[in-house]
Amino acid sequence: MGYWKQLALALKGAGVARPVLARAFTSPWSLALADPPLSHAEQVRAAYCDNPIAQRAVRLVAEGVGGAPITASDPEIATLVAATSAGQGLMETLAAHLLLHGNGYVQILRDADGRPAELFALRPDRVSIEPDERGWPAAYVYRVGDTATRLPAQEGDGAPVVVHIKAFHPSDDHYGLGCLGAAARAVAVHNAAGRWNQALLDNAARPSGALVYRPDEPGGVLTPEQFDRLKGELEASFAGHANAGRPMLLEGGLSWQSMALSPADMDFVALKSNAAREIALAFGVPPMLLGLPGDNTYANYREANRALWRVTLLPLADKITAALAEGLAHWWPGAALSVDQDKVPALSEDRERLWQQVGAADFLSPEEKRAMLGIGLGIGT
Repeated sequence: MGYWKQLALALKGAGVARPVLARAFTSPWSLALADPPLSHAEQVRAAYCDNPIAQRAVRLVAEGVGGAPITASDPEIATLVAATSAGQGLMETLAAHLLLHGNGYVQILRDADGRPAELFALRPDRVSIEPDERGWPAAYVYRVGDTATRLPAQEGDGAPVVVHIKAFHPSDDHYGLGCLGAAARAVAVHNAAGRWNQALLDNAARPSGALVYRPDEPGGVLTPEQFDRLKGELEASFAGHANAGRPMLLEGGLSWQSMALSPADMDFVALKSNAAREIALAFGVPPMLLGLPGDNTYANYREANRALWRVTLLPLADKITAALAEGLAHWWPGAALSVDQDKVPALSEDRERLWQQVGAADFLSPEEKRAMLGIGLGIGT
């Protein structure tokens, strides 16, 4: 181990005193009693690609974090974070990765002088951790098809190569836990409800009814040929949304009995709405902001938007910026990144209320008031 790496580990409180880390253990009995787990690609396809509620929730959070005003302790750091890499915005991509996968990996690409030139967000489903003998990450393996690239956790001078940002996982020391697993059942219910509704639309948007044959009326018993002909005419001329409302000409002995939605069908509509709310809850988005039924008044919408920023967007953005600042501190000692809350429109009322309260405090000096408002303190002003 080189001198610089030993020094970096010593400054981080590492070394032989570090505890041993390990992957999560899953009991085989739990696999036998539970539903078979879906792969990450299958969960992404079911939630983000096929479910409008999950996709909108993820985009709402990711685009909110990506559009948040960022302030940095150094203009070069701000330029690195704001720059796009391979057509993707760094903050937005990392927010989506953390929501869907629970992990975000940022490769620090350096120029000829050894300075950071670009920050690239690696797809987390392509990255695996290669631990050392005590379980701590020694390298990150990035696989695309048959090609595998091994990225060491640190260079010889102690500079990080990959910044790993992970959500909390209660039973795994290496990988974070995303929101897809918690929302999987609700996504499955909501997708099944969508397929059910499509089937209803294909059958005149309701359980259309039944042809009732009355043997006491003239006409006799339908022969197999008559039955097949009648069934074919119904499917060709009266089934589907294009034939909705067309009049039907019935032969003797037949009558049409209409059917309405049963109580079970009505419960199914409520079940779909509940599933949509559970999806929104899993991703930390107020259901009102996704257009779900509720008290969609202006005041409630405004409060929901503020709650989205306070409860979901700001904590996620702070997690990402803190990890990036720590990774870039090797080149910029004391590096700092944060969201400039003064420039967030959804939080303007909170800021205005704070200014009024501080301004009305006559027992505070002007310097104390400026300090409470974060004015003249560098980053975050």
